[in-house]
Amino acid sequence: MLMINCYQVKKFYGAEEVLSGVSFDIYEGEKVGLLGGNGAGKSTLFRLLSGAEPPDEGNVSLRRGARVGVLDQIPDYGEQSVGDVLLGVFGTSLALQAKLRELEASMSGAEGAALDRMLREYGETQEAFERGGGYEIPAKVDTVASGLGISAGQRERPFAELSGGEKTKVALAALLLEEADLLLLDEPTNHLDMEAAAWLESFIRDSSSTIVVVSHDRYFLTQTVEKVIELEDGEATSYPCGYVQYREEKEARLLRQFEDYKEQQKVIKQMKEAIKRLIEWGKKGDNPKFFRKAASMQKALDRMEKVKRPVLERTAIGLALATDGRTGEDVLTLDAVRKSFGSRVLLREAEALLRYGERAVLVGGNGAGKTTLMRMVLGQESPDAGELRLGSRVRLGYLAQEESPPADRTSVLDYYKEQAAMEEGEARGSLAKFLFYGKDVFKPVAGLSGGEWSRLRLAVLMRQKPNLLLLDEPTNHLDIASREALEEALEEYDGTILAVSHDRFFINRIAQRVWSLESGELVSTLGGYDDYRAERQKAQRTAEEHSGAQGAGVRSGNGAASAGAGRRNGGQGEAARSGNGRQSEEWRSGKSGEGPGSRNGGQGEAPRLDPAKLERDIAELEVRAAELGAALADPAHALEAHRLSEWLAEQDATQARIDALTEAWLALADGE
Repeated sequence: MLMINCYQVKKFYGAEEVLSGVSFDIYEGEKVGLLGGNGAGKSTLFRLLSGAEPPDEGNVSLRRGARVGVLDQIPDYGEQSVGDVLLGVFGTSLALQAKLRELEASMSGAEGAALDRMLREYGETQEAFERGGGYEIPAKVDTVASGLGISAGQRERPFAELSGGEKTKVALAALLLEEADLLLLDEPTNHLDMEAAAWLESFIRDSSSTIVVVSHDRYFLTQTVEKVIELEDGEATSYPCGYVQYREEKEARLLRQFEDYKEQQKVIKQMKEAIKRLIEWGKKGDNPKFFRKAASMQKALDRMEKVKRPVLERTAIGLALATDGRTGEDVLTLDAVRKSFGSRVLLREAEALLRYGERAVLVGGNGAGKTTLMRMVLGQESPDAGELRLGSRVRLGYLAQEESPPADRTSVLDYYKEQAAMEEGEARGSLAKFLFYGKDVFKPVAGLSGGEWSRLRLAVLMRQKPNLLLLDEPTNHLDIASREALEEALEEYDGTILAVSHDRFFINRIAQRVWSLESGELVSTLGGYDDYRAERQKAQRTAEEHSGAQGAGVRSGNGAASAGAGRRNGGQGEAARSGNGRQSEEWRSGKSGEGPGSRNGGQGEAPRLDPAKLERDIAELEVRAAELGAALADPAHALEAHRLSEWLAEQDATQARIDALTEAWLALADGE
């Protein structure tokens, strides 16, 4: 079924035509990437799709009754906590839960017909609560929040106190929890670390919603979208394929269009020459038939649908990085480096070596210490212990992530002249390579967009000719064409590079080794992001296999019954939690005074078990299991995620204990 239909949509801002005859269709469940350079009209089209603005011409139609969720601007949630913001998505279910509690309080003092009426109303309300997924709310919130890296502690904080990036992350979580029919996501991976971005990719792939994404994250686009709509020169072109295939298909289309354009130009030239000859013959012979024929051909030429000349190579930033002399062989050395802030350890005996000409990318979760390590390399922070040293003849060039432009009215040209120490004529020529043309050079630096400010800082960096580049999130705010130009320049750069990045496509293309910061440990992996991820998955499998082998040893040494409970309760039997520690201990050691048997380490004979006692233990555990089941089903606890999680774990362990004792009882019965 059709979800979105755009037909010949036009949009003007003043005299500037931003969208010119845009037409496309999007169907239910499709995952679509909306691509285009900075200023192509993507944000404008988003506003039209969300209904925030009407088109000046044409039509934008959405499926009747479709619920639309938009990630573009951060709402004002007042003094609400992050947890309240996430739960606020489920307003209808929370209202039903409040009504259930009111009815419970009222029923305690009611009787007769009034009680019957309340019971019916309670049943209907509970059914509506369950139908609306009320009992699943805590699990949904936990899944989305933990997936996007919103910790339990952060959920207690007031939303207003969060940073801009944290607010964006919470707004994204709330949007995903709404489960709208149509999701419009503008740069959703901004402010997400790689783990959260990977989780979001999985969420989008599994979602039944129609999702339209604006993103410059090429790895994210590769993993999620199955259709691409590209905005170029105010027009839209649809590609019914994923991002990688879109790149190939676009190149093939451009080449076909260029061939068609050349063929048509030949025909047009021939027709124009024929018209010219007919007019000349008509004049010489004073024959009106030649004029009529020429007029007829001119009308045919005017009616001809002209093939637009394609732009095979669009202007991109002209970044060419050069060095001012080379360094020694060992450019950066970390020798047993320690760094802490209070009780928080960022680096623990870190060892690393970066040699001349190597390109390393530093990765890790938000707050892992990546920026702190960069500041230590710059000399702005000192290690608590160990040594961090730079090699000989190192000339540093640093591109900071959060650096803000000057707040005064300094123009782009004046800022660049001062930073690059250049005359005006040379400076304007150099700025043109970074797409600052004409009057753009007189823009105040304070008013530049994120992409423009990044381009200007790259222009300054190129002029400095460093031989050690420190780049903190260098692709932030750059469009895809500028990212590719930066990557090409870095590949040709003959100096040494240490970059911090969450851009997995950038890491795959640039990195020769990945330094990962996790829990204070600095681990080096040869290759790019895919190699790093493969090594990490291999390490996780090894750890799981080792853990499984240890579990098998415990089971073989302590018997299947105790292992069943131990696996579900951190290696300790369920007895302590279910109130049956005495029976469990008696079963393991025996009442007859005999030592541990073969099921408890293979020493001595197995203790004699009393079938009647086993039946009593099983009965007690079944009572506890019933109590847990009732607590889990009680709507009064529907939003108590922590308690529900504990009860579920205890219920699993209790059932495992019941199964183990039942097996023991059956074994005794078979032996009799």
